[in-house]
Amino acid sequence: MALRKSIALAIVPWVMLILVVGSEAGGIAIYWGQNGNEGTLSDTCATGNYNFVILAFLASFGNGQKPMINLAGHCDPYSNACVGLSSDIKSCQAKGIKVILSIGGGAGGYTLASSQDAEDLATYLWNNFLGGKSSARPLGNAVLDGIDFDIEGGTSQHWDELARYLSKYSTQGNKVYLTAAPQCPFPDAWVGGALKTGLFDYVWVQFYNNPPCQYTSGDISNLKNAWKEWISSIPATKIFLGLPAAPDAAGSGFIPVADLTSTVLPAIKGSTKYGGVMLWSKYYDDQTGYSSSIKSHV
Repeated sequence: MALRKSIALAIVPWVMLILVVGSEAGGIAIYWGQNGNEGTLSDTCATGNYNFVILAFLASFGNGQKPMINLAGHCDPYSNACVGLSSDIKSCQAKGIKVILSIGGGAGGYTLASSQDAEDLATYLWNNFLGGKSSARPLGNAVLDGIDFDIEGGTSQHWDELARYLSKYSTQGNKVYLTAAPQCPFPDAWVGGALKTGLFDYVWVQFYNNPPCQYTSGDISNLKNAWKEWISSIPATKIFLGLPAAPDAAGSGFIPVADLTSTVLPAIKGSTKYGGVMLWSKYYDDQTGYSSSIKSHV
């Protein structure tokens, strides 16, 4: 087999190019949870469009607060109604889709006031959403695949410690994936320090609501320069291009499908750290069909 392969590559050198391009295929990550009209979690995974589904958000925690999940119109955590999502989570995971809980968000009341705060939150997340035990798991007995840091307020302190505490729960048979959604200006104001730990598996950088480093019609230079800085400076396994799935999904930064597939993706897919595209959010993706339009190009 090795001999036949070497002969084929010698006779037809473009075969190697095709093999290289094929190896750079990426995936799509989607945020779900902040609009009750975006379909169920099970239906989201059944589309076949997504490799990661990020549950948004655990929006309240830290500094003595009881951690509280907020999944908008999907379920009421105060009446323990979100435990019904357990079967949906397992359905997604059975399809090979990683389901991750995002902490933070753009409108939550959260902070980490101390190292002890970080350790306490890691323990809470392990026992209530990951592989630990609790009598009051908000999403039932399903074991999520990891934790996403979407930190857009509070303080820049102690997120590195939270990452270290969470990573200690990873074992050979039960890895806790760590992901993050920093803003594209480098370094990120909130989780820049945490990302330096090298503990993050996937980083979906928000290339929107940030004009200095996002795409503008016909001009890829700002995005491309920022992308190069991210892939060269962050010791993460894979970096994703974070985008709004519709013009209304963000204040700025939406990239039309034709521009993304013909100009933007070809400019960034050459990196070995390229992981794919992250979209905000499932609700907006339903409006535009964005993921379906770009899936074969990602």
